[in-house]
Amino acid sequence: MTATTTPKNVADLRAELDRYYPLTPDQIRRFREDGFIKLKGIFSRPALDYYGGEVTRVTMEINPQRGVPLEKRSTYDKAFIQVGNIWEKNAVVREFSFSKRLARIAAELMGTTGVRMWHDQALYKEAGGGFTPWHADQQYWPMASGLSVTAWVPLQAVPAEMGPMCFGRGSHLKNIGRDLEISDTSEKLIRDAVREQGIIESAEPYEEGEVSFHTGWTLHRAGPNTTDRIRRVHTVIYMDEDMRVAQPKNTNQESDRKEFCGDTKVGEIMTGPKTPVLYSTRS
Repeated sequence: MTATTTPKNVADLRAELDRYYPLTPDQIRRFREDGFIKLKGIFSRPALDYYGGEVTRVTMEINPQRGVPLEKRSTYDKAFIQVGNIWEKNAVVREFSFSKRLARIAAELMGTTGVRMWHDQALYKEAGGGFTPWHADQQYWPMASGLSVTAWVPLQAVPAEMGPMCFGRGSHLKNIGRDLEISDTSEKLIRDAVREQGIIESAEPYEEGEVSFHTGWTLHRAGPNTTDRIRRVHTVIYMDEDMRVAQPKNTNQESDRKEFCGDTKVGEIMTGPKTPVLYSTRS
């Protein structure tokens, strides 16, 4: 697969990545109450074509599922092709993941002075790909506070039949499923808890250029992709620029501590090469 062609207006696209996106007090309030928000018009079609094209190229070159039929995969592996830390593998993807537009939104939604990268990842749900089970992301992360947020960036419109995100409204304020890995078990136990506690499920299509943000403890899932097209999504996970390493509570957190925190000790701020500051009012 050949590299994405650099457009003549690449300077304009780079400027778009860092352009200020104003949030209203109501949007910030709803995010903090609901644990998620969807924002329209974050990226233009040319930006999605250029940066998304390169994300796709790298993802498909790496594709850890290549050659494994869907029917022979686990529920997790049927859900998507997953490539993490993709910003370290490609300069164009790095530009996209380091977008100050996205990073500032994340900081303002959380009310922090700035944000660091935790990691980015491509999540590509293949044609015929399965559902993504209910889970909370921060179960995997050794973070000392809940000040983390994921930007879920579709690289095309995502209709209902393609498997858009489904969020449990206000679920980040409840202690549900916080010790469950993403699996068939998490799908059943969290689904039952969501229904028993009357948590509203919000699953809506995404327009082209629309991006959602959700907290690390917001419960979410996604339906299967019943179309004949791949659902292409890029994600960036942010954390408070003053986030400290917590004592890992499970093997997933210990694994992530070793991978992303390097020599940073428990209790120290995550200041390492894999966790750069992407936006800060201090600088």
